[in-house]
Amino acid sequence: MKFNLAILANLLLLSLVGFAIQGCQGKVVQFIFGDSLSDVGNNKYLSRSLAQASLPYYGIDFGNGLPNGRFTNGRTVADIIGDQTGLPRPPAFLDPSLTEDVILENGVNYASGGGGILNETGGYFIQRLSLWKQIELFQGTTELIKNKLGKQAADKFFQEANFVVALGSNDFINNYLMPVYSDSWKYNDETFVDYLMETLQKQLQVLHSLGARKVMVFGLGPMGCIPLQRVLSTTGQCQQKANNLALSFNKAANKLIVNMGKQLPNSSFRFGDAYDVVDDVIRNPYKYGFNNSDSPCCSLGSIRPALTCLPASTLCEDRSKYVFWDEYHPSDSANELIANELIKKFGFLGVNPEAPTPAPESAIAPSPDE
Repeated sequence: MKFNLAILANLLLLSLVGFAIQGCQGKVVQFIFGDSLSDVGNNKYLSRSLAQASLPYYGIDFGNGLPNGRFTNGRTVADIIGDQTGLPRPPAFLDPSLTEDVILENGVNYASGGGGILNETGGYFIQRLSLWKQIELFQGTTELIKNKLGKQAADKFFQEANFVVALGSNDFINNYLMPVYSDSWKYNDETFVDYLMETLQKQLQVLHSLGARKVMVFGLGPMGCIPLQRVLSTTGQCQQKANNLALSFNKAANKLIVNMGKQLPNSSFRFGDAYDVVDDVIRNPYKYGFNNSDSPCCSLGSIRPALTCLPASTLCEDRSKYVFWDEYHPSDSANELIANELIKKFGFLGVNPEAPTPAPESAIAPSPDE
């Protein structure tokens, strides 16, 4: 359920996937694997999951203003980048309305709040989709499309699609850094990162065997700077241990992706590292038009951490000035800023970084105290 800017970086790039390809319907199609940063409603259909964005005021600045499964007040980074680049928004895999035709037109989003690279990550959320489970669901998707199009056409469809993998923060915040998990004492910092890389390598190899050829894997941001980590520290400052783990993960993941891109036939594996971009937004909020980057807009006042936004929570006066929406996740405004910065940094698809970002699906709903 955590959704820090670190991960945020991941997601952003998620839609950014510059090597976007044409699907068999002549449209760009994406298959997204991730956590709460990219979840667009899968956990909404996991009835026993404790990682939920199903209560007000989630979604207050999106569509009809009601909760929609996104762990923020508005759009995800993927939504924003996709809108700017003309990409369709992949629907949640668990959406009951999903059909083969919808998949062919829009791709699929398998992301799940609380999910991680490791199966054990986020166990106390009871229900969540780990990356292994998301890949298993994708395998089922390939069978559906093969039955509809035939093997040759289906193979072409998947080989030309974009694949985005944006997980990892939960493996630290909701696993390794919590003593209730055995991984916290079975490994040290170095061996745990090695464990993640070994697992991720196997997962990417399976995706390749299922037809994924164009894969973007995103790194982590400064997860030690999310409000939850700050409030749990003794100083209220960023927790450097968590940030150092994110940097170690990024270094190892970059090396892994480069090597896999060389070894796997007919593949284009890329790594997206947005740590510096997100770190600058958090450390220099005024530079970007924010006035708060260390506490959540939606909170229970002095009762912290509240972990999630609740109907009893109080919203900040101006949501556009807060980097974080809740203890874990960035706000719509932060997502927009980061999406624009990433587009400029990576220069995907020749997108004009000065072009205005499309607004949410409806006018921004007012705060309860407005």
